[in-house]
Amino acid sequence: MNTKRRVIFVTDGDLYAQQAIETVASELGGRCISQSAGNPTPLAGYEIVSLISETPHDPVFVMFDDSGYQGEGYGELAMQYVASDANIEVLGAIAVASRTHFSEWTKVDVSIDRFGELTHFGVDKNGLPDMEIGRIDGDTVSILDKLDLPIVVGVGDIGKMSGYDDPSKGSPITRKAVQILLERSGIDEFNNEG
Repeated sequence: MNTKRRVIFVTDGDLYAQQAIETVASELGGRCISQSAGNPTPLAGYEIVSLISETPHDPVFVMFDDSGYQGEGYGELAMQYVASDANIEVLGAIAVASRTHFSEWTKVDVSIDRFGELTHFGVDKNGLPDMEIGRIDGDTVSILDKLDLPIVVGVGDIGKMSGYDDPSKGSPITRKAVQILLERSGIDEFNNEG
C-alpha cells in the first residue's frame, strides 16, 4: 500500500487561482491546501507538509507563489522543501504563465491554451500559444527544472485567461491540466467523482 500523500504543485497563489483550484479539487475528489494561497506564499515548507499530512484524501493541491521575487522566493523555497519530503509523492506541476518584471522560464511537457487545445508551444498568461517550444515564462517556475518532476503542464493565468478559465464555468483549463497530470500518473479513480 502506498502511504505517501500524492501532491500536485500549482505555481500561482492569487485569489483567482485559489478559487479555480478549490473548484477543481472539489469536483475531482481531491483536497486543496487553501492556506497555501497568497502572494507570496504565506507558509513555510514544513507548515505545508504538516497540512498535507492532515488532509483526509488526495491528490492534494498546493499553491506556491513568489510574487515576482527575483531568484528563489518564498514560494520556490517552500516548493523545494515539500518536494524533498520522503512522505510525499509529487505527481507533477501546473506551471502558470505570467509576465512579471523578474520573470523566469521553465520547461513544460505540454501546454494547454485557453481554448483547451494541447500544444507543444508554451502559452502566455492569456492562454495564447507563445513562440517558445516546450517552455513558459512565469514568476514561480524556475525551480521546477531542478525538481525532476514526472510531468509539468503549462497553462495561462489560472482562473482568468480572459474568462476562459473562470471558476463560475468550472475552470475548464485548470481541470484539463489536472486530468492530464492524473492520467500520466496512472490515476483515474478521481475523474468520475464530483
